[in-house]
Amino acid sequence: MLLTSFDPFRSAWPVRTALPMDGTRRENDVVLMFDLPGVSQENIEVSVDRGVLTVSAQRDEQKADADRPFIRERVTGTLRRRVYLGDAYDAGQIEAAYENGVLTVRVPLAEQAKARKVEIGTDTKKMIAA
Repeated sequence: MLLTSFDPFRSAWPVRTALPMDGTRRENDVVLMFDLPGVSQENIEVSVDRGVLTVSAQRDEQKADADRPFIRERVTGTLRRRVYLGDAYDAGQIEAAYENGVLTVRVPLAEQAKARKVEIGTDTKKMIAA
């Protein structure tokens, strides 16, 4: 998922993934929420490298040697999700918190990308010369 206005990877049908995510755009940031039930906080890693936010988690299999599973729908092992951040986001100010099996990541909008009011002047000759 790109956090820019154009997302060439977005599909027209629901996507099932081992690490489901909800994303909400707000005025000054984006909030991403990842479902990680059964994963301890020590087994979660959030990193940013060259504009790519990566969430990794390790969910271990919980069964005894004598257990014989008859259905297995919960994904175990390493779970990973990458989100491509646009230039409009401040990767250096990302915050993350984990509570009740949900990892919440806040990605703030970069200062230069925030909306601002442009002052209207009266000296057009100066603008044309520049």
